[in-house]
Amino acid sequence: IPQRRLREIIFEILGHLDPSSVVPLYEIDATYPRHEALREIHFPEEMAQTEAARRYFAKEEFFFQQLQVLWKKQQHQALPGRVLGRKTSSLKAFYQSLPFDLTHAQKRCVHEIAADMRQPQPMSRLLQGDVGSGKTFVAMCAMLLAVDSGCQAALMAPTQILAEQHHLTFSKWLSPLGLSVGLVTGNRREDLEADILIGTHALLYDQVDFDDLGLVVIDEQHKFGVGQRGTLIRRGVTPDVLVMTATPIPRTLTLTLYGDLEVSVLDELPSGRGKIITGVRVKPKVSDLTKFLTRELAQGRQAYLVYPLVEESDKISAASVLVEHPKWQRRLKPFEVELLHGKISGEEKESLMNRFRDGRANVLVATTVIEVGVDVPNANVMVIFNAERFGLAQLHQLRGRIGRGSHKSYCVLVTDGKRPEAVEKLRILAETNDGFRIAEEDLKLRGPGEVMGTRQSGNGKLRFPEFLSDPHLIRESREIARSLIANDPGLEKHPFLQQWAR
Repeated sequence: IPQRRLREIIFEILGHLDPSSVVPLYEIDATYPRHEALREIHFPEEMAQTEAARRYFAKEEFFFQQLQVLWKKQQHQALPGRVLGRKTSSLKAFYQSLPFDLTHAQKRCVHEIAADMRQPQPMSRLLQGDVGSGKTFVAMCAMLLAVDSGCQAALMAPTQILAEQHHLTFSKWLSPLGLSVGLVTGNRREDLEADILIGTHALLYDQVDFDDLGLVVIDEQHKFGVGQRGTLIRRGVTPDVLVMTATPIPRTLTLTLYGDLEVSVLDELPSGRGKIITGVRVKPKVSDLTKFLTRELAQGRQAYLVYPLVEESDKISAASVLVEHPKWQRRLKPFEVELLHGKISGEEKESLMNRFRDGRANVLVATTVIEVGVDVPNANVMVIFNAERFGLAQLHQLRGRIGRGSHKSYCVLVTDGKRPEAVEKLRILAETNDGFRIAEEDLKLRGPGEVMGTRQSGNGKLRFPEFLSDPHLIRESREIARSLIANDPGLEKHPFLQQWAR
């Protein structure tokens, strides 16, 4: 239907509309009748009316969304849980074994998690922390509380590299305490009866029999679908759940996406980390980059060279690791330059990462497969080519692979400079290492749909997603939904709303 004809039809319908027939499913604004909002969103007399009408319908959408989130939270809290975490012998032994002290933020988060686990209701908590803030140690503490209560604990990671990194870290710190740590990936099944199981989505399959699963930890949760998370949780009898993310999430999206979870925030970095200097370079000379890399490698450091593509593409104007890897091998002789990307087999990836961790490889030419789970304190240089092709949050995650040791670190963002706005976007990263500020800027630049991943989050049906950056509107919608559920927990007085809640 042509746009002109469509507007004629809408105008005619609105002209015949009986205001008393336009009844909202729930009264969200007593001062602004819904029929007026309908008319003004289509045929306003002035532009201010359009904005007011759009806000009305955004608020209505958020109300239904928050109703669903809070209903889900209420239903989960009503499930029979169990009290965990009262015994703390392993946790105390772990604290005493550490050669450093946990940060105040880590201790606060452990305290919040322990308080949840000691409640008879099942825990549902989000642990949100910037890159390098020490989420793994907090997760370890939570899992020790579960093990001391006689349960098995499981941690699910999105990639084999991250699962193996966690397995190494957990084994290093917990094996001396007499605790066993198993590993489950696509091609490995080790010690399935261990106190703590670390794995990829392979944990979801029936070949893994849990021994009274009491705590589920899901790392980099945004990499998993809702169904995958639910499948693992159902492997236990209403286990406590801790989901973690290293992608700082603006407050508005936290309320929207994770409103059914309690939130703990790690807002402090451990001491002893080297400073990261970030620079934006437009078409730098390869000879200058080579000279810079050679200088750092000669001092015993290691480097990542990140490209957006595995292979060259006719459709995308960007460099690939398969083409660039042999070039860097020639330029950086006699240093060992390895190639890492997602199409390499799991065993080969593991071997490559072990060589890099051990210092037998000096440089990794890689795709974003290194975005999470790579912890090599000696690596202090990262060069990201075609940096304009990545989002700010992803660039911040990649940058988090360096600065993990005591050495001064360097992140170089290389761009062709063809789009001035892209260069300005990259300069935000050069100005700050604060992941929460970067997340807010990312939200402004890309919009909430892309930042959230609408298909996974279930927010793809929102017609007014731009208002997700309005904290006042979301809080107002949430308060209306909260008040409704508080006064009518089963929605018996509002049966027509039950379909929305469920």
